[in-house]
Amino acid sequence: MRFLSSLLTASIFAGLATLVSAQDNITAAYSEDGRYFTEDDIPTYNIGEDGAVDWLTYSGFRRYHSECHVCHGPEGEGSSYAPALKVSAIDMDYYDFYDVVVNGRKKISAAENSVMPAFGDNPNVMCYLNDIYVYLKGRGTDAVPRGRPPKKEAKSDVIREDEEACLG
Repeated sequence: MRFLSSLLTASIFAGLATLVSAQDNITAAYSEDGRYFTEDDIPTYNIGEDGAVDWLTYSGFRRYHSECHVCHGPEGEGSSYAPALKVSAIDMDYYDFYDVVVNGRKKISAAENSVMPAFGDNPNVMCYLNDIYVYLKGRGTDAVPRGRPPKKEAKSDVIREDEEACLG
């Protein structure tokens, strides 16, 4: 009986450690020029007390629905054709997520046949990949509800300049 109790306690602590780890992937620790980051310098979303989302989250909603939703479904919910990216943005490492978008991925087996095309040459994705990522993180935690965010922070001058430089 003690063994089962110890096993249960260990499982609870492991679950809490996973939850804390997931929170560290989400919680904004600092901001720079209208962009928010975790303690590990990973882009994340921010929602103000008035419900306004940060500019990147708002932009990510727009970019996701112009480039990604055809395969991955509205609001990152997934489809019969492709997985729910709102889950991927939470479960995948940021750099793995980035790599899949840039280089694509093939999963072919007896049980599965899926192909994600590479978007590394598409400026409408690459110039806004962090925007799309933070939007999907917000959707994955249900902090950002379905639909166009009704309130948003203003676009910073630095974000505007970076966007112009990326798009040429």
